[in-house]
Amino acid sequence: MTQTTDPPGIVPDRGTRSGPGGLMLALILLGQFMAILDVNIVNVALPTMRADLHASGAGIQLIVAGYVISYAVLLITGARIGDIIGHGRAYHLGLAVFTVTSLACGLAPSTWTLVAFRFLQGVGAALMTPQVMSMIQRNYAGAARARALGFYTAIIAGGVVIGQVAGGLLVSADLFGSGWRTVFLVNVPIGVALLLAGPRVLPRPEPSREGGSVVRALDLPGLATLIPAVLLLVVPLILGHEFGWPLWGWVSLAASAVFLGAFVAVERGVASRGLRPLISGRVLRAPKLPVACAVLVFGPGTWGSFLFTTTLHLQGDLDMSPLESGLAFVPCVAAFGAVGLTWQRLPARWHRPAIPIGFTIAALGYLCVGPLAGGGVAYELLTAAIGFGLGVLPIGMTVALSNVPAEDASDASGLLLTLMQLGQVVGVATVGTLFLTLTEDSGSTRHAEYGTGWALAGSILIGIVLGIILARGRTDRPARPAPAAEGPAVDLAR
Repeated sequence: MTQTTDPPGIVPDRGTRSGPGGLMLALILLGQFMAILDVNIVNVALPTMRADLHASGAGIQLIVAGYVISYAVLLITGARIGDIIGHGRAYHLGLAVFTVTSLACGLAPSTWTLVAFRFLQGVGAALMTPQVMSMIQRNYAGAARARALGFYTAIIAGGVVIGQVAGGLLVSADLFGSGWRTVFLVNVPIGVALLLAGPRVLPRPEPSREGGSVVRALDLPGLATLIPAVLLLVVPLILGHEFGWPLWGWVSLAASAVFLGAFVAVERGVASRGLRPLISGRVLRAPKLPVACAVLVFGPGTWGSFLFTTTLHLQGDLDMSPLESGLAFVPCVAAFGAVGLTWQRLPARWHRPAIPIGFTIAALGYLCVGPLAGGGVAYELLTAAIGFGLGVLPIGMTVALSNVPAEDASDASGLLLTLMQLGQVVGVATVGTLFLTLTEDSGSTRHAEYGTGWALAGSILIGIVLGIILARGRTDRPARPAPAAEGPAVDLAR
């Protein structure tokens, strides 16, 4: 990610390396920061939302999952739209959607309107954030690109920590009696300022690199089968407990499998016609990539559900205020970010083994979640250990891409990032439902932490086994840096 040579086929705009280049970098990174900040701010505000909106457990799960579902499913499509209409124009359009829906979320009168606006907010993020890396790759070169990527990495890591603290601060401040609504409304003035500056700063649209129709570039048939497949899987997992696991939920799960099969068939058909599918079979045939895909589902899946359930526990039995719970997360997310920023300093021979080692540390931490759920210094150290262990996730993605040919690196990175996001959705849907069920049955979030910890440890154990398989052997074909379409870079702390 810190490569400083120009990717093949991309001619950077040398005029952006000074003056306007600095303004452009600030503008696009602020948009990226806002998207990251929004996710982590929302985590801390969940208990307050639940009380104010009288939301059910399923409702707060969907407030989190709705954003990530639309973001994940549309991530690759968002990057391709940038290729068609220009990355600056796509960023500006995505920013507009994100800003408007942030306002709508802040004014939402009920749980289900908030859930709907969160889905739409994810659409804006899926269109906006993939363009950030693309514009860095296409408009900076050499040392300027290295600096830009350094700032980008700092934004990713810093946004996680700041989001937790800022969320707690805004909710606790209760400005003008707005409570949790400020965690969304804070995006509006920032978004408006960026929208006004965008036309003066963002690069002009580049010629389309797709050379064909929109259907050819975006794989609309693939989207038409993937979206229902994901929704029919996640929605019953979240709503099933609340409605007593009705027949429609089981029918929905079965229908999800049918749509998933249809998606596979559609993708094969798209590829056979010489078009560009969302998920290329050739990419999946890269050495060990299927194993890496599974690793990057189970790891983020436990991370997302851990953040969700821990927030509810901190403001539940531990009776912390939103600000206190936000501060309580700092050791955890700081350890996560520190590993992500420094792992490249390890000797190369340690990169692959670091994945199962990190997951093992996280698994041991998860087993202690229940016994140490009373809080205090030991609990803070425990959360830091879990964050430290899961900080190896970027290594998993790098190892996965190391066996992918350079010409497929863009599609492969988009696939892996999408799966990481979907893993978090499934984690919140399953482990989150378990936590809410145990809390309801016992009347205690502390009691629920025992079962939750065991479930998280069991999930990450699968990741450990897969990580060992991934770590075996040597890299076959080191991948060159992904081209500009690699853009769907995301916050791993989601």
